[in-house]
Amino acid sequence: MLNRRNFLTKTGAGFGALAAASLLHAGAKPPHVPSKIKTVIYLFMHGGVSHVDTWDPKPELSKRSGQTIPASFVKGLKTSRIDFTKAIMRGSPWAFQRHGQSGTEISALFPNIAKHADSLAVIRSCYGDAFDHAPAMYLRSTGSQFPGRPSLGSWSLYGLGSENDNLPGFVVMSDGAMKCGPQGYGAGFLPAIYQGTVFRGGPFPILDLATPAGIAEKTQRGTLDFINKLDQQHLAARPGDSDLEARLASYELAFRMQAAAPDAVDITKETDATKKLYGIGEKPTDDFGRKCLLARRLAERGVRFIQLYSGTHQGDDWDAHNDLTGGHTKMAAKSDLPISGLLTDLKARGLLDQTLVIWGTEFGRTPLAEGANGRDHHPYAFSMWMAGGGIKGGKVYGSTDEFGLRPVDNPVDTHDVNATILRLIGMDHLKLTYLYQSRDMRLTDVHGDREFTKFLLS
Repeated sequence: MLNRRNFLTKTGAGFGALAAASLLHAGAKPPHVPSKIKTVIYLFMHGGVSHVDTWDPKPELSKRSGQTIPASFVKGLKTSRIDFTKAIMRGSPWAFQRHGQSGTEISALFPNIAKHADSLAVIRSCYGDAFDHAPAMYLRSTGSQFPGRPSLGSWSLYGLGSENDNLPGFVVMSDGAMKCGPQGYGAGFLPAIYQGTVFRGGPFPILDLATPAGIAEKTQRGTLDFINKLDQQHLAARPGDSDLEARLASYELAFRMQAAAPDAVDITKETDATKKLYGIGEKPTDDFGRKCLLARRLAERGVRFIQLYSGTHQGDDWDAHNDLTGGHTKMAAKSDLPISGLLTDLKARGLLDQTLVIWGTEFGRTPLAEGANGRDHHPYAFSMWMAGGGIKGGKVYGSTDEFGLRPVDNPVDTHDVNATILRLIGMDHLKLTYLYQSRDMRLTDVHGDREFTKFLLS
């Protein structure tokens, strides 16, 4: 096994590479404020989920379905595909029912997640100002509509470090290519070592993990030593190259992962009952179920931030311009049971209190109809939920008007949400800074004034 002493003495590595390696494997760092949360699992529904069809029931909207909306309600609102003053209102095709002792109203789209109603804190008053998918995803993840800033996962790893030196501290799993691209989970101006590490879908999340047959450990060690020697010469001429330092540090991580990662990603050791809980081996839940189970296994092993994306930019996502009922039914069928299984499994293993589970999306959908069976993008109001990490479930934060157009109570923008997430994991968003271009930069920029942590925990 490669350790730091061997890395220096056997390869002659300089302190630049050692510094990069130590940044990547510095272990857990002390939080700004006490927190029992060790891992964040962020479930991001790619495409824009309709809030009025999932988490935000609107009986008045259903009552007036087919009518045009009063002009006073939509003053100042606009979208690219419909005219708010002419389009008709559309009630949800899915019924809402109260669940759990809390009586939280949840759509029939999520019958399995609904069983966890008393564990969920639903936030119905999110809003933003980004109309298109990529800018909205950047905004939610990085605090800016423009690419190039560090993501929430990168800030979390930068601030808190990782509790496992043998696995990446920030892991990303998606259904395929996304409209935000890799910059949605990138490190931005932070050192590149804090970017997300992508795990693939299917039974082999990490390619080329095993040492090729016939290659002895001594041979592999010699190859890595030689590569490192050449890399050190290259780095010496380019001091401060964050991307290069991250690449060097990744060799040490890759070597360590050969020992730790095979066990972490091997779900064959799970019982049949556990696999069934996540819907593994069944359609359409197998793929997302594998991701959710792997997220639990990584959380067990101290990975700091795990981001799961549901949906791809190739049309298999939550976007609902033309087929709201078909698209949302399909995507909910893929993710509802696996997410429920994740919550059940975390709780059964005593991990839920130390794991923050977040369900979110880039924006909502219009309460008005687009075409015969669609809803357009609607950044003015949408929903999300959180569970675990000491959160008191069975609660609803904020509300929208009777049609789901705008927040009317406790509105929260992206910065407020991200400030709250950071606080929950022990970081003060005002203190989590990085000097860049002569300015102390932070995830929330100059915003984040409406943090609602106390509501979630009390």
